[in-house]
Amino acid sequence: MENTPSLWTQRLLLRRFTPEDLPALLAIYGDPQVNTFLPMFPLKTPQEAERFLQERYLNAYRLPIAHRYAICPREGGLPIGYVHADGGPAHDLGYGLRRDCWGQGFATEACSALLQRLREDGQPFVTATHDVQNPKSGAVMRRLGMRYRYTYQERWQPKDRLVYFRMYQLNLDGQEERCYRGYWDRYPVHFVEEGL
Repeated sequence: MENTPSLWTQRLLLRRFTPEDLPALLAIYGDPQVNTFLPMFPLKTPQEAERFLQERYLNAYRLPIAHRYAICPREGGLPIGYVHADGGPAHDLGYGLRRDCWGQGFATEACSALLQRLREDGQPFVTATHDVQNPKSGAVMRRLGMRYRYTYQERWQPKDRLVYFRMYQLNLDGQEERCYRGYWDRYPVHFVEEGL
C-alpha cells in the first residue's frame, strides 16, 4: 500500500510533492507574507527550495506512512499550497497556501480530506497551533471541529521571537476528553484563555 496515496476533494487533488514542483514550492515558501507565521525564514533561491523539498518531503516519502501533501487544483497544475500531519507525539496538523488562494476555503477542504485519511489510518488525534496574531488560522481549526485547549509561549527558532500559540485538538477516536499536554509541560508560560 502506498504510504502517501493521492486524495481528491470537490476542488482539489492532494498528492506527493515532486522535483517538478520546485517553482511552486519556492513561490509558496518564499513569499514573506505567507511565511509570516512560520518558524523558518522564507526560501530565497532554487537551491534552498531543492534542499527543503528533499528534507521536508522526499525523505518523508521513504517512511512507512507520510502524511505530507501538495495541494493542487483538481483539474491539474502546480501546487497552490501544502498540508501535513506530523508523525510525532503531537500529531501536529499544518497547512499553508499561496496568497492568491487565501479566503476561498481551500485550507479547510484540504485539511478535511487529510483528517479523513488519518481516521482511516487509525491515528487517535491531531493537534494544531496558531500564533495568536494569526486568528484566521484558528478559524480554519474551528471549522474542522477542533477544540481550543490552551495557550503557551514559545521562543520560535530560527526567527528567535517569542510567540503565544493557541493549541487546538481533534480526537479522531471518540475519546473527547483527551488533551495533548506536551506543549503545556514543555513551556513554563501556559494558560487557558476564557471564551475560546
